Amino acid sequence: MLDDADRRILRQMQADPGASSAQIAERAGLTSATCWRRIERMQAAGIIRGVRAVIDWHALGYEVEVSLRIILDKSQPRAFEDFADAARKIPEVLEIQTLLGQVDVRIALIARDLAHYHEIYRSRILTLPHVTDIDALMHVARVKYNNTVPL
Repeated sequence: MLDDADRRILRQMQADPGASSAQIAERAGLTSATCWRRIERMQAAGIIRGVRAVIDWHALGYEVEVSLRIILDKSQPRAFEDFADAARKIPEVLEIQTLLGQVDVRIALIARDLAHYHEIYRSRILTLPHVTDIDALMHVARVKYNNTVPL
């Protein structure tokens, strides 16, 4: 589906998401028109879903990151849907993952400090529907983080 030129374009977009299509074309060894057509084709195919700003939440005063491993009451027919609908409404929740295994859901959330985390946990997390158990993991350090895809 992708040829070498498409991969070069994608590598350039990952390396510098703010680059113009002309800059990407030059770096990928293509004409601007060819590069733009290929980018449009990959967008239409859903390969490129968008370009976004990555905001450093530490710079905005959030110092605490927590992963919550949650077990739901699966005897409730809409346990996952009800839980996800309610969890999506918590602004500090950055990610919600459903899992197979002993843990049903993992939530990643941020807070300004421990007092703020405590408030979020008591007033919003503990009130989420169908929760039977929660295990909190406080992040200490991010050893590796990479959103780039090997191309």
